[in-house]
Formats: sequence, C-alpha cells, structure tokens
Amino acid sequence: MQNKRIAVLLFHVLLLCFICIGSAQEGSISSIPLKTHLKTIEKTFNIKFSFIDDAVTGITIIPDSKNTLETHLDYISQQTKLEIKRLSDRYYAISKKTTLNICGQILDNYKSKPLAGATIQVINTATATIADENGIFELSNIPLGALLQIKFLGYKPLFIQADALTQQPSCTKIALALKYQQLKEVIVYQFLTTGLQKNTDGSITINASDFGILPGQIEPDILKTIQALPGIKSIDETVSDINIRGGTNDQNLMLWDGIKMYQSGHFFGLISAFNPYLTENIVSIKNGTSAQYGDGVSGVLSMQTKDKLTDSFFGGAGINFISGDAFGQIPVTDKIAVQFSGRRSATDFFNSPTYDQFFDKVFQDSKIVETPTERDIKRDANFYFYDFTGKLLYNINDNHKLRWSFINIGNTLDFTETQSNAPFSESSLDQTNLSFGSSLKSSWGNYFSTDLNIYYTQYKLKAQNNAIPVSQKLAQENEVLETAIKLTTKYQPNDNFHWLNGYNFNEVGITNFTFVTQPPFTSNIKGVIRTHALFSEVDYSSPNDKFHATLGGRLNLIENINTFSETILEPRINLSYAVHDFVKLEAQGEFKSQSTNQVIDLEQNFLGIEKRRWVLSDGEQLPITKSKQGSLGINYDHHNLYIGLEGFYKEVKGISTATQGFQNQNQFHGEIGQYAIKGIEFLINTKNKYYSAWLSYAYNKNDYTFKTLSPSNFPNNLDIRHTATLAGTYNYKNLKLGLGFTYRSGTPYTKPQEGDAAINQNFFPAQINYQEANSSRLPEYTRADASATYNFKLNQKLNAVVGASILNFTGKENILNTYYRVNTDNEIETVQRLSLGVTPNFSFRILF
Repeated sequence: MQNKRIAVLLFHVLLLCFICIGSAQEGSISSIPLKTHLKTIEKTFNIKFSFIDDAVTGITIIPDSKNTLETHLDYISQQTKLEIKRLSDRYYAISKKTTLNICGQILDNYKSKPLAGATIQVINTATATIADENGIFELSNIPLGALLQIKFLGYKPLFIQADALTQQPSCTKIALALKYQQLKEVIVYQFLTTGLQKNTDGSITINASDFGILPGQIEPDILKTIQALPGIKSIDETVSDINIRGGTNDQNLMLWDGIKMYQSGHFFGLISAFNPYLTENIVSIKNGTSAQYGDGVSGVLSMQTKDKLTDSFFGGAGINFISGDAFGQIPVTDKIAVQFSGRRSATDFFNSPTYDQFFDKVFQDSKIVETPTERDIKRDANFYFYDFTGKLLYNINDNHKLRWSFINIGNTLDFTETQSNAPFSESSLDQTNLSFGSSLKSSWGNYFSTDLNIYYTQYKLKAQNNAIPVSQKLAQENEVLETAIKLTTKYQPNDNFHWLNGYNFNEVGITNFTFVTQPPFTSNIKGVIRTHALFSEVDYSSPNDKFHATLGGRLNLIENINTFSETILEPRINLSYAVHDFVKLEAQGEFKSQSTNQVIDLEQNFLGIEKRRWVLSDGEQLPITKSKQGSLGINYDHHNLYIGLEGFYKEVKGISTATQGFQNQNQFHGEIGQYAIKGIEFLINTKNKYYSAWLSYAYNKNDYTFKTLSPSNFPNNLDIRHTATLAGTYNYKNLKLGLGFTYRSGTPYTKPQEGDAAINQNFFPAQINYQEANSSRLPEYTRADASATYNFKLNQKLNAVVGASILNFTGKENILNTYYRVNTDNEIETVQRLSLGVTPNFSFRILF
C-alpha cells in the first residue's frame, strides 16, 4: 500500500514538472518580425502575400501553432489589426485596416450589473446604438481610431477609443462610474443596510429602490431612516422634529425635487409625508454643504424622485394598519412619461392597535383627551391625512430634459363636544402643504451644462374653535408662501474638475393671523423677505482618486421689506485624502444663515397639538440665524468592515427663546442668544451577503448662552450627552429581519423650587418659581424595535411583500418631556409626555 502511495506521489510530482517545463518553454517563445512569419506561412502552404512594406514594417508577432491557413490568417488579423484579402487560391493581399467591427458590455462599476439602454455614440458621426438588456452592443465598420462616447443616466460619460474594443474572444467589459448630479460624488461605502451609502464628501445617500430593512421599519420611511445615522435623532420620536447635531427641526433645509418643504410629516409628525417608492435618492448632509444650498444652518435633506423614462409601466400599491397607497409611472411616448402617487389614511374609519398608540402619543395632554369638566359632555375626534404627488417627464431631446412636479400634503382634525345631545363646541385643525416646481436640464456640448429650477410652495396651518354656550369664536392661521428661481451652470472639462456657478432668488411671505370674539382681539402680522444669492464652487479630484476637494462660497443679499437688509458671505470647504488604500481623512467646514424660523407658542397652541408657527427674521426681535461649523474625521473601509470617527464643533447665533420650546421661566421672554455644540460620532459596521451589524455612538455637549438671562450659560434643551444604537439585519433568500436597541441619556428640564417657595401667590394667576434653567435631567431613554419582511411572487408580473414590525416591544415607558403648570386651585401640576408604547404594524404590498 505504501509503495502505491509513493508511486502516485512521484507521478504527480513528475506531471507538475512537465507542466512547469512546458509553461516555461511556452513563455520563452519570443516575438519575431511579421515579415519573417509571413515567409514561413508562404513556404508551409505554398501561397504568396502581396503588401506594401510600410504596412508591415515594425510589426512583430509571437508565432502560433495553428493547423490551417484560415486559422493562421485570423490570428494575424486579430494580433496586428491588418486586413487580409484573398485574391486567388494562391495570392493574398495585406493592407492596413480602415474600419473595425467592435462590441462591448456596459456595466455598473459598483455592482457589476449590466446597464441596459446605455447609449453609444461615435464622435463626429451619425453612428450610434443602444446596449441590450445584458448591456451588450455591437457596431460594424467603425473608422480606425474613432472615439466613442458612452452615456447612461446617473453615470459619468465615458470616452473610449474604438481600437480598444474587440469582438474576440469576447466583448470588452466597460465599467461606468456612478454620478450624483447635485454633489458630484461617487459612492465609497455601502453600510448598515442595502441602499444606504456614504459618499466621498461625507454625505449619505439613501437609494429607496434598493433599500433593505432597518429595525422597526417594514417600509422605507425616509425621515425615519436617516435617524439611524450618528448625529441625527428626534428627541420626541417624530419625523417632523429631527435634530441634526443639536439643532432644531426648523434649522434643517428639506427639499423635494428642489422644492423647499415646510411640512414633512403626517399624524402630526409620526409618519413621513413623502412616498418612498417614487423617491430615487435622498441625500443627507451634516456639514461641508455645497454652495448651491442656502438656509438650513443645521443640515440638508434633499429628496429626488425617479427621473428616468422607461418604455413600460411600473408601480405598486400597499396597505398597513394606518393607511393605503398606490404609485406608478406611465410611459406616454418614448419622450414623455407621467408619475403619480397617492396615500390616504384609514384612521377615520378603522382603529388599529397602531392607530391607538399613535393617537395616545400625539394627543396626550391636549384638549382632545383631557377629562371634561362636565360629566355629560361627550367628545368625538375625527382625524385623517393624505398626500398626492405627480410628475411629468419630458425629454425634449438628448440634450434638454424638462420636468414638472407637484405635491399636496394634508392633515385634518375635526373635534366636537356635545352636552345633552346639543352642540357644545366645534373645533377643526387643517395643516396643508401644496407645491409646484419645474426644472430644465440642458447639456451644451461635452463640457458645459445648465439647470434651471423654478418653484412655488404654500404651507398653511389653520385652526378654528367655536365655543357655543359663550358665543366665543377663535380663529388662528399660519401661512407661508415662497417663490424661487435658481440657475446653475456647470463646466466640466474632464472627470477630475468641475466648476459650479449660479444665481438663486427667493421670496418668502409669512402671515400669522389670530381672531377672537370675546374679548375682541385681532392680530394680522405679515412679512416678506427677498434673498438674492450668487454662488460658485470648484470641485477637484486627483487622477488617482486619493485626494478630493470642494471649495466654494455663497453671497447672500437678504432684504426684509421695509425693515432691514444684510449681505452675508458663506464660505464652504470639503476635503478628503486617502492616506492608505483603506484609510481616509476628512475635513469639512461651512458658514450658513437662514431667515425663517419656527416659534413655539404655548399660549395659542392650536388645540394643544400643533404649537409651531413659521415666522420671518425682522432684524431686532428675531435676527437672521447664522452658523459656523468645522469637523475632522477618519474612516477605515476594507472588505466587510467600516469604522468611522468624526469630531465637530458648531456654533449657531441669532436664536430666540421663543424658537427653542422653553417650558420654564424663560418661555415668554423672547431673549436673543446662541448655542454651541461639540461632539464626537462613532460608527462600526460589519456586513456580508447575509447580515449587517452595527454599533453607533455619539457624545455631545450642547450649551446655550443668553447674556440677559441668569445664569447666562446652561444646557440646551436638546443636550443629549450620550446616544448609542446597537442593531443588526439578516437576509436569507426572500426573508429580511431587523433587530435594534437604542439608548440615550436624558434631556434637561427645569424643576420648581422646593417647598413653599415653589409658587408665587402674589400674581394672578399664580406663578411658578423655578430652579436654575435645565438644571435637572430626565431618566435615560431606551427602546427596542424589531421588523421582518418576506418577498414572494404572485405570478410572472406581480411581486408581493408582506411585513410586520413592533416598536418598543419591551414596553418601556420613556418620559420625553416634563413641565409644570398651575391649575385652577393655584396648585402646581406635573405634566409628562410619554413615548410610544408597544406599537405593532403590519403591511402588504404588491409591486409590478
């Protein structure tokens, strides 16, 4: 047995030696002049070649071992790009080729998937073609030395020599690089879940069509998804009050198809109002913002709906425990398509467990749920919401593309009280946002393009109350009207250099109206601000892609009609450098300003629910809000591991106590001050084909400075020192699972003085004597969420998704806010706003 093993081993060693020797001999064959090789073929096959010496002089070739004349001739033609024609049985003519037959396969350079429909144009000719469903194209009789341009929507144009593309032995693979028209960045890492990607400028892009799953989400809710990122949270669990690096929600610039949005949520903030299935890309920016963006001293969230024409209809519809929706895109011609979406709540005729939890969360401590003073008073609340969007896509030609978009968002609440079956009071609350926008994108040659964007948006919050027994009527209204035009030009001589320039005009008018019959009172405050802005920005990437720099600035001329005007210069910078193949350093900085804010009016508070009103800066009681921010970061990205660490400092001036939501001794002062926040954000994520797990942590120290208050320095209402998230997702075939745990330290609040000093009875009504502002802390906040979805086919054309989720499945009762008030007996009451309880949800969706 042992001898057999030795014999087998020797056989394999000898075989390996023969292979190595053969390979060495093959590799030792050197190239020879083509003329010499042609003479050998002439002798072997008794033929004659006719050629001009210039056609073959200087050309060498490695001799082949072909068996037939035809294979010899094909081999020479492929290796030398010479054309060989048969003149007779014995004579052949050799000449230089003047044309080529070529083929290629167009691929996405990130996922290596075919790009069906990519266009291939032979420069300076009318010859062009389109890649098939596999991304493959073929062209015949292309001039030798011709230059091809390959284009596909959302990707950088590629120029390539026709000589580089051959048909043998297979079509050449060509990778196109992803292109983001607004930020001009390519993806460097995809993390947390599919569809979440980090760009080289530090911004985050969410691709809704490729979105996977996150804990607690069964559908890709846009404004909930961004809260999975370090530095972006909502302390009251809503999507309408998102805090980016310690800023208030009104300090975020929110754009939908380039249109500024003044309303973002349904159910008074618990659900985002934007259809994710027609939203193609969502870009979130915390710092280093492009100069083309004004406003938003804390951050930018830009949503872009699908922008590509298709030759077939696609769409879908779905329901869950809160609402039902449908969406689709209909091709009209090869140049025109129409998009639509609609959603309507079922809350006014169907009470699900999800609705019950949402209702308790939103309407706690409001007139809707407070105990009636009269036993025979009955209350009835009817609430519903809706949103509709539409978009017209018109490709005038290959160089000019026109788009027209609209969106309508609404929330309606009707509240009635009856006593002894007779009307006692009638109240209503309507919150709507209606916007129209159009854009014309034009390409003026290979290097220059323009983008013209125009929009109109209207936001209205309207409340009415009719107290019938005392004949008192109350009407409150907050309306925002904005018109804007922006022209952006881009000069791009190559893939490494972009120069962006533009002009932006905005006119914003805001009305705050209050009318009361008893006692008679009317207030109608109107204001208009016009802003002219010039911006310029240079974007450079080194040829080896290790260094990237964006330097720009924005010059704003802000004018509040008949009040004041101010010129503000806002520099922006964004740098990144790869110190190693897997390690990158980042530095970002920006100056920004904004002239619209939300005051939080606790005295006139829209039925106790919606307390926020948009107002304009007036230069005195509310100056223009200005910020400056700088950050440094380092990240490691290799194989399936990403580690990111970033430190930042941000300072925001020109804030008012009226915009910060104080519920203590400072809530009615209207003092002007500032806040400064410094912090560190950390993220580690490991993932493979089946799972993704991550841990994020953020440390912030956020302090107010109001010089006229005592003390002048104290913690910000949004000062959350520690925030951590531990989560993971798992995908197996058609099943997706998500599980996550969130922790954060408590927010500050203000207690009354101890004992008899807590209340001052010398005033009517009595006043509370508070301790130092924000000197106490709420308990820690913890929440665990889970979700699952399953995809399956109904038939060849219909796909279905079923999902289930549970928010706060441990049932932890978190205190979101604590404040105090004096009741009718001149006693201090403690009021606490609580988090969502155990909140299940279920969805079913069809896609086609």
